[in-house]
Amino acid sequence: MRQWFRSLQLASRSSTNPPSCNRACGYHPISFHGALYASRLVTVRKASSKQSLSPLEQRIAEIPLHRYRNFCIVAHVDHGKSTLSDRLLELTGTIEPGGKKQVLDKLDVERERGITVKAQTCSMIYNYNGEDYLLHLVDTPGHVDFRAEVSRSYASCGGAIILVDASQGVQAQTVANFYLAFSEGLHLLPVINKVDLPSADPPRAIQQMKDTFELEAEDAVLVSAKTGLNVANVLPAVIERMPAPDGDHRKPLRMLLIDSWYSSYKGVILLVRLFDGTIQAGDHIVSFATGLKYHVGEVGIMYPDQTPQTVIKAGQLGYIHFNPGMKRIQDAKVGDTFTIVGSESVVERLPGFEEPKPMVFVAAYPVDQSEYGHLEDSINQIVLNDRSVMVQKEYSEALGAGWRLGFLGTLHCSVFEDRLRQEHGASVILTPPTVPFQILYKDGREETVRNPANFPEHEMVKSKITELREPFVSVTITMPEEYLGKVIELCENNRGEQQELSFFTATQVILKYLLPLAQLVDDFFGKLKGATKGYASLDYEEAEWRESDIVKLQLLVNKVPVDAVARVVHTSQTDRLGREWVTKFKEHVDRQMFEIIIQAAAGKRIVARETLKPFRKDVLAKLHASDVSRRRKLLEKQKDGRKKLRAVGNVAIDQAAFQRFLAK
Repeated sequence: MRQWFRSLQLASRSSTNPPSCNRACGYHPISFHGALYASRLVTVRKASSKQSLSPLEQRIAEIPLHRYRNFCIVAHVDHGKSTLSDRLLELTGTIEPGGKKQVLDKLDVERERGITVKAQTCSMIYNYNGEDYLLHLVDTPGHVDFRAEVSRSYASCGGAIILVDASQGVQAQTVANFYLAFSEGLHLLPVINKVDLPSADPPRAIQQMKDTFELEAEDAVLVSAKTGLNVANVLPAVIERMPAPDGDHRKPLRMLLIDSWYSSYKGVILLVRLFDGTIQAGDHIVSFATGLKYHVGEVGIMYPDQTPQTVIKAGQLGYIHFNPGMKRIQDAKVGDTFTIVGSESVVERLPGFEEPKPMVFVAAYPVDQSEYGHLEDSINQIVLNDRSVMVQKEYSEALGAGWRLGFLGTLHCSVFEDRLRQEHGASVILTPPTVPFQILYKDGREETVRNPANFPEHEMVKSKITELREPFVSVTITMPEEYLGKVIELCENNRGEQQELSFFTATQVILKYLLPLAQLVDDFFGKLKGATKGYASLDYEEAEWRESDIVKLQLLVNKVPVDAVARVVHTSQTDRLGREWVTKFKEHVDRQMFEIIIQAAAGKRIVARETLKPFRKDVLAKLHASDVSRRRKLLEKQKDGRKKLRAVGNVAIDQAAFQRFLAK
């Protein structure tokens, strides 16, 4: 190589004064030799790149498409998805045995709570019957708030492991995940976990799956993910019963965007599934959704962390980022299709996903307004990697500048709050969760109100509005039969309408109710767990908007409304909630030099009242054996002074009082 390069340099030097005929003919020795050198250099680089492939890349390159398997693990909360994922990664040599637990749970809050919040993917190589198979595993969340993560995972997979706890049996989210997977046409593999527990009853769990899902008992794999018992039988069952992905690496690139996250060094990183073609660094690709074009900077697979590769082929899941990087997370539209620039006319766009809509709203304020900038930066950083959160600035007279935040559910809100406190050290006040309401005006306009402070006043409701609506959800509850009466009573007390009642075993009940979303977010799940000693499970989905008799409930302090405490509630709830508010608020407000009247008002009607007596000076202390008229004169003078002070005085309520009042 060095000898050839030296001869090329000598040849170019000897032709620094080329004949005029060469120039006239358009021939230039320097240009010719430079092009020759460049072409040979490219050839040498290609040869060296083939030689420099890592052992992992060489092993993947030799695996044909029919030996790929893309699958996910779905289950109810705490049935052992992440633990089973750990055992499978250890079994394939992707991670070392005995390492840290819950490898695919990246967030601190996931490890602390033992739940999965964000779906994670990992590639594995498994040798079966002397042949290597490339397996792509997706670990999905189990809670209903993160169902959008599960539906996106299904789009990238050809099969799913339905995991059931042998001691708990089939629960609500298991049912929901099954029907979602069944509608996507996925091949399902039943796995019964935690068979080592003393309370485990695998035959009952298998019978429940057979009765509920019509899955054959002989197909079920009985495992203990914690101890590793029988886990080695899971991957052979995946290979034998799940199909290989469709695709052709010779066709133009057709790539689906499944997820994205933000890196401060690389910009937006995309998690993609290739249906056709190949992609490698240097490719020029275009987005169907935005029309923006990008140069690929790096491609790779999750193994289990980001592992760069030379190329990703059809059938694979992997990550890519661009050079220069994608700066705006909003440009990465989940469900978007990408292809090579120039192939837009011959590549069919893939069906995308419906973006999840926030259904629970809270107001967030800094504990100290001097920390507003820090809290704003913290919220923006989390939203970069969780764009299902809606953020809108707002201002409260009581609590100052803050934000209106929208979440997919109450657990989503709680996880967001934990991340603010743990990852960023932020101190934040959150108001109780509220839901959106629809207003239909007499002129035909329709408006959705997400902030209770913007709900129309009583006079406007009477004169300009024809209908007020609130969202209802379809709730599925599974529980032991002995708690059926208590659960029905709880649902009826929360304005529920029973839709269906069925027994899927002799002792297990599935109960379906139509509930107002406002009642569901008011700690309904906590009340349900308390009524059933933790044995009930719950799943819900959006149902419809219904006309409802709702009103804005406000807290008044000396007849001045406190905007941070306003809520929109059903008229049947106003008296109870109003009494709770005034009693609790009185405990946290300091006494003043004049009387404070605390009221709860639903429209124009005062539903509850408490009075905080003022500080009082003993004006009779200096009198000894005086006439009664003298005493009365001093008391009347003090009374007149109180009236004047109350007329001109403003109630100074410490912000800490609001914090204690809003605390759970």
